[in-house]
Amino acid sequence: MRSDRHQRKKKRRWTSILLVFLLLIGAGIGYSYFQYKLGVNQSLKKMDRDQSKEIYSFKGQKDQYGDTNILLLGSDARGKEKSRSDTIMIAHFNEDKGTLKLTSIMRDCYVEIPGYGKHKINSAFARGGPELVRQTIKQNFDIDLQYYAIVDFQGFEQLVDEAFPDGVKINVEKKMKKNIGVTLEPGLQKLNGKQLLGYVRYRHDAVGDFGRVERQQKTVKAMKDQLSGFQTIAKLPKLVGVVTPYVNTNMKTSDILFMAKDFLSEKKGTVDTLRIPIKNSFTEPRVAGEGLVLDINVEKNKQALQQFITK
Repeated sequence: MRSDRHQRKKKRRWTSILLVFLLLIGAGIGYSYFQYKLGVNQSLKKMDRDQSKEIYSFKGQKDQYGDTNILLLGSDARGKEKSRSDTIMIAHFNEDKGTLKLTSIMRDCYVEIPGYGKHKINSAFARGGPELVRQTIKQNFDIDLQYYAIVDFQGFEQLVDEAFPDGVKINVEKKMKKNIGVTLEPGLQKLNGKQLLGYVRYRHDAVGDFGRVERQQKTVKAMKDQLSGFQTIAKLPKLVGVVTPYVNTNMKTSDILFMAKDFLSEKKGTVDTLRIPIKNSFTEPRVAGEGLVLDINVEKNKQALQQFITK
């Protein structure tokens, strides 16, 4: 009898522990959803354009190296206006290795666009959306892309202001003001969302688009370093909610949260970056109807990209 009572007490104790555990999980999920919706509603109130998103077909898949590759496109098109992609990046996420790498493809790369012949790669987006960009990258660099995310520049501003109330610390290397909507003075300083967007878009100097790509990669690293930590991870649901209305993507919210948490983990180290074209792999001729282009050695750059992913 005593043994039976002991077993019943033990069973009730474990049942209580399990119930408390499940309640904590439920409360955590509920709180995360609440924070996510809070972020979404916050951005919807601030949006200054049509909230509808174009639905794209995207036939992506994991690459042959086990990476999840995400095509990141920056655009400031308004409404249904077609535009060339201002920024083209590939985020390479390897869950097994716990690594995240970033490749920037310069928009003036003169490559074969399936069905259209040779053009600047940034025109692929206007001709056929993210799917044609995916096909173009696959044909030229033999890399598969599983997801896409088209990021609205206003969304970038909102994300920065929400995640960094005091600004992002950046060493501005020179005075910048032409065509970026702000004036930036040189020196180490904290930039708000509008200022940081101007910084990553600036390209009116001697190095042009090369400097712009370098600043974009520098900014991603700075944001990662200054966001990392448990407190930031706790804020992730709201941050994802803030940016969601400004991003057109085929990724599930749960996948975004999982990858973002991994990206911000202090144990994951730094973000490795690559620029296409690599050094000494291109010329800069003028082409009728296109202007100055980057005529790249496709094979050399394809090898560099694949080595970068697998190392």
